Amino acid sequence: MPRAEHPPLPDDSGPRWSGVVALVCVLALVVGVGAWYARDRIGLFLGEQCSATALGETVTFAPDQMHHASTIVLLGVKRGLPARAGTIGIATAIQESKLRNLSYGDRDSVGLFQQRPSQGWGTAEQLQEPVYATNAFYDALIKVDGWQQMVITEIAQEVQRSGYPEAYADHEHEGRAIASALSGHSPEGFVCRLDGPTAAGRPDRFVAALDEETGHSGTADGQTISITAADSRHAWAVGSWSVGQAKARNVVRVQVGNREWVRGSGDDAMQWRDADEPIEDTRVVVTLHDG
Repeated sequence: MPRAEHPPLPDDSGPRWSGVVALVCVLALVVGVGAWYARDRIGLFLGEQCSATALGETVTFAPDQMHHASTIVLLGVKRGLPARAGTIGIATAIQESKLRNLSYGDRDSVGLFQQRPSQGWGTAEQLQEPVYATNAFYDALIKVDGWQQMVITEIAQEVQRSGYPEAYADHEHEGRAIASALSGHSPEGFVCRLDGPTAAGRPDRFVAALDEETGHSGTADGQTISITAADSRHAWAVGSWSVGQAKARNVVRVQVGNREWVRGSGDDAMQWRDADEPIEDTRVVVTLHDG
């Protein structure tokens, strides 16, 4: 009698191994993202960083991010807008781009605010100019009736037409601290820890940016720029902006009244100190690296 054939065992090696491979890939991704995040955090807190302290809270970002934050806030100050405008601008830019001037985004979105050329915000080239993009944002903001009293989720929906307006509320406290420190409402609230400059500063470019972004004029004497503000709050706004711009513009020292910030890579740079030669509280003196 012929021996009965046993049915072949089901071959599940494919699914089993594909599952293992998938699991390994997921674990590798998690580990990789975790390592990247840890490296990013360690690099931020042990290396270069800028911090805004106001209203009992300290917010820390990388220098390039705070460079853009200083532009956003001071353009609002230049336009005579209340600090609330700076809070909204910063919160929006954090949500949209993490305060970075992106050349890409959802569909045709670009820039700090991820504005879309196809929606009439301007050309892609214009929207990657932080000053243009910020002014376009404020132009849209002030057209919203009652914007100063609206909650930020409502403003986001009106100005940005966001599909997730509730996400903006997550960054309102950050925006408020940064705007308060940079606008001069919280003197000595903005500082940066930076490595040494890599090139000589350009007084002509600093003065041009000062005028464009803050509305103040500066007088250059060698590598030193002197600025006179209308009052002490505006002097602190200009001084804080100068610290925010320090990495890109090779600033090594900023003095406001009798207080000064001196560039450095240690903890001393994370605070303002008494200046050797006090000046009027409406004056700001910025010193650029001489190369």
